[in-house]
Amino acid sequence: MSQEIGFFYGSTTGMTEDVAYRIEAYIKEKHGLEIVPINIIDLDDPNDMFLYKRIILGMPTWNYGEYQDDWEQVVDKIASANLDGTVIAMFGLGDQIGYPEYYLDALGMIGEQLSAQGATFIGEWPTDGYKYTSSKAVKANGKFIGLALDEDSQPEKTQERLEAWVDQVLPQLLA
Repeated sequence: MSQEIGFFYGSTTGMTEDVAYRIEAYIKEKHGLEIVPINIIDLDDPNDMFLYKRIILGMPTWNYGEYQDDWEQVVDKIASANLDGTVIAMFGLGDQIGYPEYYLDALGMIGEQLSAQGATFIGEWPTDGYKYTSSKAVKANGKFIGLALDEDSQPEKTQERLEAWVDQVLPQLLA
């Protein structure tokens, strides 16, 4: 198993891809590390992402609480992955105003599946400052399982949020 950090995302409209590359740029600029994001559709085998013991995953929630198309090819693979000892930091994009009852549901659904396979999560995020009615990404402690972003309704908050989140999770991923 690799001791490096794997960084994977899926994106249809380009927003999640853009955020992934903004995270990459911030990590390089602030921390001097190169962690290159990979679109999961570019993987020969989606199982390759599970070769890493430290992973950053990015995903949008699509339509009415659905997986984004790129993640559809990975969801079935999760059930056969042994993720014991794997540390995962996730970020998700959603539209809390347009789809308030499904905000970041894909993040929560994928997180639940990864957890069932033994993954440990870092980078939970407070729900303060968001306006949604329901989210499968909210854990029992009232926080999002990962970084919550809304490029539709709160794009002006994205950079500050992603920098604070990276500063939180990167030391844990490097430990």
